[in-house]
Amino acid sequence: MSLTELLARADARGLATSGLACLDRCLPSPAPGEPEPLRPLRATDGADWAARLDGAHAALEAAVADGDEAAVRVRALLAEAPREFAEGPLREWADACSLLALDIHRAYDAPDGAATSDHCRAEEGAGCGPLVTGELRRQTEILEILAGAAETAGAPAAGTGMRRVVDLTTEGRRVLRAVMSRRARGRRSGDLSPR
Repeated sequence: MSLTELLARADARGLATSGLACLDRCLPSPAPGEPEPLRPLRATDGADWAARLDGAHAALEAAVADGDEAAVRVRALLAEAPREFAEGPLREWADACSLLALDIHRAYDAPDGAATSDHCRAEEGAGCGPLVTGELRRQTEILEILAGAAETAGAPAAGTGMRRVVDLTTEGRRVLRAVMSRRARGRRSGDLSPR
């Protein structure tokens, strides 16, 4: 099943979790011992959703440096998260989270192509760079895991599924941040090169 089909079929919990995972992958890793700003929103069933959103947004405001463009965009999209824990508004928001994550990955991808994030998603990565292709794979796998957990509805299965979602998100964040760091080092080296 394609990513767009999975988004169209996901329930409210799957949409919220997958949207948050997309945003989480674009944030810097927290320093050792520091809490992850979006963690309180993970795997929620909608209980206290609006209050948890407020807490996560406040934590993100404090944690994100204004110079980190990706994190600033994540913060803005988190502020647009629907207050109502319902499939309709969450589907639209999760779709926006998916595209934002792809946009951020595309900005650091090689080769520099003209393909939009919408195109990459519709074509399942055909003609897109390795960062975008990897992000598409993670988004699809996370939605498949969440759909499977919703079908079994058992606590052990749900816990195992959520651990896998967190692992995929952590892996994706490491990959993206490593590329961002290499790009920043390359720019600094270029600034120091003789004219």
